[in-house]
Amino acid sequence: MFLDLSKDAFDHVPKISGPDWTVLIPFFNQREHLPDTIESLARQATRFTLVLVDNGSTDDSAAVAEAACRAHRLDYMLLTERMPGKVAALRAGLAWVRTRWVAMCEANIGYPSHYLEAAEAILSQPGHVAAGAYFIAPEAGEAGRLLAARRFLAAVRLLPRQCHAGNGGMTFCTRSLRAAGGFDAARWNFVLEDREVAHRVMRKGRMGYSDALWCTPSRYERERGPAGWTPFERLLYSATAPIAADWFFYKFLARRLQRRRLLSDRSCERPNQHLEGPAFAPSRSLR
Repeated sequence: MFLDLSKDAFDHVPKISGPDWTVLIPFFNQREHLPDTIESLARQATRFTLVLVDNGSTDDSAAVAEAACRAHRLDYMLLTERMPGKVAALRAGLAWVRTRWVAMCEANIGYPSHYLEAAEAILSQPGHVAAGAYFIAPEAGEAGRLLAARRFLAAVRLLPRQCHAGNGGMTFCTRSLRAAGGFDAARWNFVLEDREVAHRVMRKGRMGYSDALWCTPSRYERERGPAGWTPFERLLYSATAPIAADWFFYKFLARRLQRRRLLSDRSCERPNQHLEGPAFAPSRSLR
């Protein structure tokens, strides 16, 4: 049976009492990070369903993730997507989302206990279809977080019609995400799938931000830095987003990423799988 992800697959299902959120986490060989990420999500003040998508891990990531979910008594689902690539994994997970809102989280990012609550405050505003978080280092402290928030929100005000959030820091109205086409490898099978899908969803409404919506990348994520585009490509995105983003993504950037072979199935496995210590420190004190 063909599933049309441009429509809400669950329109025919009567509304029943349950969470308004689904958290979607695709992963590949992230056994060392998953317990910390799942623990941070277990502290959420808002109810949610967790959908984990194992994208062909060769370690025991799936077993580690499932054990963490059981330890924290989470409502979860574990899927396996054999087609390589994050876009394929996200598509598989999105097909099972039955809630009003969905958060695209990463296996190597930590989330404060109010993360979904802060995103919901934005998405509940009229005309908002997406909400984006900024990143802070776990050692930043409250002063560092406030400084990061000011810089981030200044960029949002300066360039309001582009996406400022990155992988693991995006949340969406599920209906709008599906109406925009969701995740589709035939449309976009490269890295930077987060920015590309945000571009399409923002045709349906606004993407909002706030100083309360942030998350903490692991040491690996910070050391790796932004993957995919060059400083010139980032600058051109900022310049073209308001008027020619279709051209930028599908005519310009896609060809350049293809030449550099920056496809969605590029491995996200850490080069050093045995670093000691937690991937990121809990951030309970920051609010």
